[in-house]
Amino acid sequence: MQFIDWLRVVILGIVEGVTEWLPVSSTGHLILLDAIWPGNPELFTEDFKSVFDVLIQLGAILAVVTIFFHKLNPVSGYKTNDQKKNTWKLWGKVIVAVIPAAVVGFLLDDWMDEHLYNGYVVAAMLILYGVIFILIEKRYKNKNAEIMRFSQLSYKTALLIGAFQILALVPGTSRSGVTIIGALLLGCSRYIATEFTFYLAIPVMFGAGALKLFKYLFIKHMALASVQWAVLFVSMAVAYVVSLFIIKFLLSYVKRHDFKAFGIYRIILGVIVLLYFVIAH
Repeated sequence: MQFIDWLRVVILGIVEGVTEWLPVSSTGHLILLDAIWPGNPELFTEDFKSVFDVLIQLGAILAVVTIFFHKLNPVSGYKTNDQKKNTWKLWGKVIVAVIPAAVVGFLLDDWMDEHLYNGYVVAAMLILYGVIFILIEKRYKNKNAEIMRFSQLSYKTALLIGAFQILALVPGTSRSGVTIIGALLLGCSRYIATEFTFYLAIPVMFGAGALKLFKYLFIKHMALASVQWAVLFVSMAVAYVVSLFIIKFLLSYVKRHDFKAFGIYRIILGVIVLLYFVIAH
């Protein structure tokens, strides 16, 4: 690989690390970057790209595990018995919440890859959910949230929040964005909605990555070249480091701001993307 190829890999890692957690669609940004700046076709084959776009997210997920390791560790020696019990309950709510998207994603994974991974779908979803974010923030501007702590989050509400993740199977939607929207509609505070979407990402993304890799290696009977493994490692490492900063930034941001800025960004980007693909094609 040449320097320009490695530079592209690093930039992909940066884009993933930033957009995985901000409600602006990481997959959508990766698809758009690939359309604007195509990679080496001998390295980034169509099959490898479908695996890469999912596995690169594992680097970002490891950042969540790092930041929230103590909070999510139910057997920590530094926790009281009550704290351990509450942590197990939190994990129970996380597992319940990931069931809807896990089932639908498993059944429709190949169909989504074939029919929805294109610039027009990404542009439409960027604009649509940008508008939704703005409308929701206007509606709930002066409304007090009912759920301010995870102890107030019921299993039923967690399941309903998880159901919103099904919408995120469409590229350009944003898994974090649609989860936050669902949580806000169901009465969660912005902070709880944001932190819960981080937790949901752990089983969802590890599961999606394992499924993609399994299909690639054992169903399609394809192998990753050593340089492709290297590309995955570098991109995930970059995504991990960037995510450490972005996660902390977003948690601090939502304490003082709403999500309208992200809605406006999505609409502007969606229009630019739509114009690009109309002109390019």
